[in-house]
Amino acid sequence: MRRIYLDHSATTPLDGRVLDAILPFLKEKFGNASSVHSFGQEARAAVDKARRQVASLIKARANEIVFTSGGTESNNLAIRGLCEAHQNQGKHIIVSAIEHPSVRGLIDGLEKQGWEITRLPVYEDGLVRVAGVAGAIRPDTILISVMMANNEIGTIQPVTEIGEIVREEKKHGRRLWFHTDAVQSAGRHAIDVETLNCDFLTLSAHKIYGPKGVGALYIRRGTKIFPQQVGGHQERERRAGTESVANIVGFGVAAELARAEMDERNERVRRLRDRFEQETEARIGDIVFNGERDRRLPHLSNISFRFIEGEGLLIHLDMQGVAVSTGSACSSGTLEPSPVIRALGRDEELARGAIRFSFGKDNTEDDVDLTVKALARAVETLRALSPLARVNITESVPSA
Repeated sequence: MRRIYLDHSATTPLDGRVLDAILPFLKEKFGNASSVHSFGQEARAAVDKARRQVASLIKARANEIVFTSGGTESNNLAIRGLCEAHQNQGKHIIVSAIEHPSVRGLIDGLEKQGWEITRLPVYEDGLVRVAGVAGAIRPDTILISVMMANNEIGTIQPVTEIGEIVREEKKHGRRLWFHTDAVQSAGRHAIDVETLNCDFLTLSAHKIYGPKGVGALYIRRGTKIFPQQVGGHQERERRAGTESVANIVGFGVAAELARAEMDERNERVRRLRDRFEQETEARIGDIVFNGERDRRLPHLSNISFRFIEGEGLLIHLDMQGVAVSTGSACSSGTLEPSPVIRALGRDEELARGAIRFSFGKDNTEDDVDLTVKALARAVETLRALSPLARVNITESVPSA
């Protein structure tokens, strides 16, 4: 059975060119980047090169990049590190209602510790309103954290406009910082930290055909944070622990390739996604597209299928060789409907029937056509078993 992978928002396959760059640092180039001898210096030079490559992806300075274990750690370092360093200046945080679980869970924890949180609504289109951000700022606000693009529905938030608000506040002497989670956006959306006016920006390698277990946090030069790991002096004393040299090297190469090939990749996946949505809409009724369709990432489509559970549809597709997801991979296992879809104002049925399809640079038109056929079969089978679908059909038939 042919296997089709349409879950690139969860993770991407390792690019062969990235693997080739990693292998020597798992074998003969095994030095510790903190060691003074030649083995260590070879590793240090490789880490420094990767730092420059990652910085180039977002147009930052190399010394503003801190390597971490991934997006979750980067989000924690940015938010908790900033809050602990500046809590004497205020304890109010503004976030969107559809942040990644690594931000949402952290914010919930801070709220229990006495921090005040404003959660901005996103409305049916999945977008926060710039006016809402400006109106939520208080004298004790120290942090705004709004993701660049949502991991479930792909909507691209007005982060440049939010950054401009923060810039203006700082001009008037306000101590206010801006963090954006760009894990889904990097490599799919052009990023310039100076244009964004952000103080922190989160990245992860495995979303751009790099290895798992490595990420980065951009920290604007001069920004004070409290480290969340105590130990050695690595990463300019902002993140202790021996650097994962091989993974960092892979991240650097993946970032360089993403920057060079971004336009080509985006054109390809956008064409595949649009073909998929057109064919799905033509063949399957009672579906709802989730989120703003014009202002979103090029590779992602989120669709709710009425009268069926998304988990059941996912399993049926997997049995036919098609891999998709019902939302964030970090939330898998929960029985609750997606909070992101619910934040759009969808009812529980639509939230439970939501499926995310995310395309990658190696997918083909054949993948799209086979997926639509498998999807149509699965939906037909599940709706035939669904009491909700039967009730709907019965109610729509006029009495004799």
